[in-house]
Amino acid sequence: MFTGIIEGLGKVLRTEKEGSNVHFDMESPFTAELRVDQSVSHDGVCLTVTRVDYPEYRVTAVEETLSRTTLSAWQPGTLVNLERCMPANGRFDGHIVQGHVDDQAVLVGLEDHNGSWKLTFRHNPTAGITVQKGSICLNGVSLTVVDSEADTFSVVIIPFTWEHTNLHGLKPGDAVNIEFDILGKYMLKYLSVTGSH
Repeated sequence: MFTGIIEGLGKVLRTEKEGSNVHFDMESPFTAELRVDQSVSHDGVCLTVTRVDYPEYRVTAVEETLSRTTLSAWQPGTLVNLERCMPANGRFDGHIVQGHVDDQAVLVGLEDHNGSWKLTFRHNPTAGITVQKGSICLNGVSLTVVDSEADTFSVVIIPFTWEHTNLHGLKPGDAVNIEFDILGKYMLKYLSVTGSH
């Protein structure tokens, strides 16, 4: 489990296709602390470390992950938001993030608010829901929804998050990985099964 609080930016060093899978060789600020079989969130996608050869490590994405997320567009030099799993004695600073990306959202609006940035995204309305002041995870970053419509929502980014994540590199038309709030997903499932309104 993750919390959406980014520990650092990693960088894709190289990619290697093997069958329908793609291996990513990465560098990170904490590679020396990683071990094989450890789960690490990469732009919100939970990937297993398969090799550590300091100063780099390797993770592998399967076809389902590549088709659902932005990972298929990664290339050498791509900056990636990284977060290791939350330790049992850790502080819960973000919200419950599973690292299971639901879909991609597209940036359709970017406003500079003189000290913060408002980003508006469009998503497939069947992929999930947002609620005003609810939680959303974008590229692994735990954020609060400001405006919420059926197929769009906005978030406001503070300077620290802007500087220390890859969100500052986004431009209109770019896609991000989106994980909807797990509580909302369970509620939708319950309502669909029971037929409640």
